[in-house]
Amino acid sequence: MSRIHDALKRAEQDRATLLGGRFESALEHPEAEVASVSPVHMATEVMPAPSGPFSYETLLSRCPVANWSPDPASMLFFQDDENRRGTEEFRTLRSRLYQIRDKMPLKHLMVTSPLPKEGKSFVIANLAQVLVRQHGRRALVIDADLRAPGLHRHFGASQNPGLSEYLLGENDEFAVLQRGSMENLFFVPAGRVVSGAPELLMNGRLKLFLQRMEPLFDWILLDTPPVIPVSDATLLANFCDGIVLVVRSNSTPSDLARRAREEFPDKLLLGVVLNGMSQKQSAYYSYGEVRAGSPEMD
Repeated sequence: MSRIHDALKRAEQDRATLLGGRFESALEHPEAEVASVSPVHMATEVMPAPSGPFSYETLLSRCPVANWSPDPASMLFFQDDENRRGTEEFRTLRSRLYQIRDKMPLKHLMVTSPLPKEGKSFVIANLAQVLVRQHGRRALVIDADLRAPGLHRHFGASQNPGLSEYLLGENDEFAVLQRGSMENLFFVPAGRVVSGAPELLMNGRLKLFLQRMEPLFDWILLDTPPVIPVSDATLLANFCDGIVLVVRSNSTPSDLARRAREEFPDKLLLGVVLNGMSQKQSAYYSYGEVRAGSPEMD
C-alpha cells in the first residue's frame, strides 16, 4: 500500500508542477472537500499541457489574417494621416519605454487605470500599433479584462474565442490568437464574460500561455480591469515586468490615483499617461509630458 500511496503522491506533485500551482496532496488532507473546487476550474486542471514551443512561422501559418474593422475614431495608426493628434505622444511613449528597457528587462507590460472609462484600452491599442511600426518588431496584445471586455471593439475584431476560453481549457493558443492587416500585430480578445475571474487568471494556464508566447514577441501587452473596483490588476501584475497607469485629465480623483499607484511595487510602476487632454490644455505642457487624447470610451 505504501508504494501505491507514494506513486499517487508523485503523480499529484507532477500535475501541480505542470500547472504552475502549489502542490498540496489530498492524501495528506483527507478531510478536504472536493466540492470546494469549482467545476469550471476543475476542468482546466485535468487538461494536458500543450506540446513544445513553436516558431513564429508556425504562428503565421496557423493564424490567418482576420477581417478587422478598426475604429477610426480611436485607432490612430490604421489611418492614412500619420500626423493626427495623439500620434506623436505615442511615439514619445514608445521612446520612453525603450529608454527604460535599456536599463531593465521589459517585455511583459501591463496597462491599467484606477477607474473605468479613463482610456486604458485606447492607450494600449495605439501603443501596440506604434511599437510594430518599427521594422521587425512584434507585439501581442491581450485583453485580460474578463469582467467588462472592450478592447476588441477598438480593433474591430471578434470577442470570441478568447482568453477565457483558453483559460477554461476549451481552446488552444492558435484558436484564440488573431492578427489583422498591420504586420506583426497579434491580439487575444477576452472571450466570453465568466464568473470567478481572479481564480481563472491564476489557475496556471495564463502563466503557461505567456511562457509560450515570450520567445515569439518583442512586446506582450496586457489590458486589465481598473485597479480600484476589483483585484484582477494586482494579480496580473505578477506576470509583468512593468506597469503603465492611465489617468484621465479633469476626471480621475487624485486620491484614487494615489491609491491605485500604491497597489503596485515601486519597481514595477514605470509611469503615468495623462489621457483626454484638450488641445488648449496640451499647449500648457512641455514635451516632457506623456499625454494622449482619446474618446470617452475605455
